[in-house]
Amino acid sequence: MSEKFSFEKLGQDGKARTGVIHTTRGDIRTPAFMPVGTAATVKAMMPESVAATGADILLGNTYHLMLRPTAERIDALGGLHKFMNWDKPILTDSGGFQVMSLAGLRKLTEKGVTFKSHIDGSRHELTPERSMEIQRLLGSDIVMCFDECPALPADRDTIAKSMRMSMRWAQRSRDAFGDRPGHALFGIQQGGLEQDFRQESAEALREIGFDGYAVGGLAVGEGQENMFGCLDFAPDMLPEDKPRYLMGVGKPDDIVGAVARGIDMMDCVLPSRSGRTGQAFTRHGVVNIKNARHQDDPRPLDEQCSCPACSNYSRAYLHHVYRSQEMISGMLLTWHNLHYFQELMQGMRDAIAAGTFEAFQKDFHETRANGDIERL
Repeated sequence: MSEKFSFEKLGQDGKARTGVIHTTRGDIRTPAFMPVGTAATVKAMMPESVAATGADILLGNTYHLMLRPTAERIDALGGLHKFMNWDKPILTDSGGFQVMSLAGLRKLTEKGVTFKSHIDGSRHELTPERSMEIQRLLGSDIVMCFDECPALPADRDTIAKSMRMSMRWAQRSRDAFGDRPGHALFGIQQGGLEQDFRQESAEALREIGFDGYAVGGLAVGEGQENMFGCLDFAPDMLPEDKPRYLMGVGKPDDIVGAVARGIDMMDCVLPSRSGRTGQAFTRHGVVNIKNARHQDDPRPLDEQCSCPACSNYSRAYLHHVYRSQEMISGMLLTWHNLHYFQELMQGMRDAIAAGTFEAFQKDFHETRANGDIERL
């Protein structure tokens, strides 16, 4: 276990928790949302702009970075933090999820996965040991163990076989990670939607011992109702005194529901991807800026938002630059979305600390249900 990594719980309201993850590169306030910097950049954003939204930590992608520019090149250039000009904590995923999505381009064995690059077709091998090596070369603060994540729905035999191999890979990841003061290793719970498999996975991970624990294998096609059903029991199986990370989630209502069920950390490409496709998340729901009804609207996206897009630009302007395919469109909408997500996290942290999280959830859902307010 890392001596310089710790989780301090500051408050709890129901199952919802607020606290601080202490790292050598700074504190991470929880519940925390991690913007995704897949290829050492959050698309359409400068690193200092991402920090200005309130983000305490970014996520980097092992699969993409190992292929281009390569972990060895990043290491030679001073590590991922220096390479991308981000001095706060970075979490890197293990590459397992991306390899899963390659389907026909991969071969899975007990040793690991061999696959063809989506870039140039070159052959690569990713094992628990190689994943740990890549993440060490990148210099990430939080390292994820290597796992296999089956797409849902899947039959029980497939889920059980995959989960048990992931637990063997978790032990190999732990062994390969070794002793790295200042760096943390998270285990990943698997088991699909099956409560008994989730329990078996959690017990295996606890026996191995990790600095934090992730709930993996969700947001892979099962739908929100099933995801919440799993989260009603899965986080409770993980250690109370360690951070709990729900991987790949999600929409604002997914996030609020996950926090209500005991999750501390989340990540998703949605704020940036939606920003580039003309979608803005607001307290009133999703605004599609491409729609013609915005072309003469002088109002901001959200009159209560203080981000640059809302402070300085009208819906009419944002509609114009999106329809004109100007780069500033993706920049402004991404900034707004990331600002909104971080504002949502701060609102939840404050409500949990004050013991008013139930009222926060009620207001959140009611405001979104009212929808985007038409211009009078």
